Amino acid sequence: QVQLVESGGGLVQAGASLRLSCAASGGTFTNYAMGWFRQAPGKEREFVGVITWSGSRTIYTNSVKGRFTISRDNAKNAVYLQMNSLKPEDTAVYYCAARNGVIIGTGNYQYDYWGQGTQVTVSS
Repeated sequence: QVQLVESGGGLVQAGASLRLSCAASGGTFTNYAMGWFRQAPGKEREFVGVITWSGSRTIYTNSVKGRFTISRDNAKNAVYLQMNSLKPEDTAVYYCAARNGVIIGTGNYQYDYWGQGTQVTVSS
């Protein structure tokens, strides 16, 4: 059983940056690709990005490409989401998720474990 705990959310103005962290415990961290998802009020949870177990490859949804960067530190069992040039439409609860195996995915159903989420609010 893998436990995931996100942190780093908050209220910022448009154009600002935030760095989210996700701490993992209870499993072998390098067994998992790590994804970030977000859910805005009244909307379905959507894929933001994913990083392979080794950190060698990342995939992002189009709306965050060039602004968001995912990284991981396998020695610390942590994954990060660096968010720059934030926009009001980035406002959401952000979740990290773990997918067992080497194949990375973009669908909610492809992930085995989820964190509780951290709120990011971007004011205009």
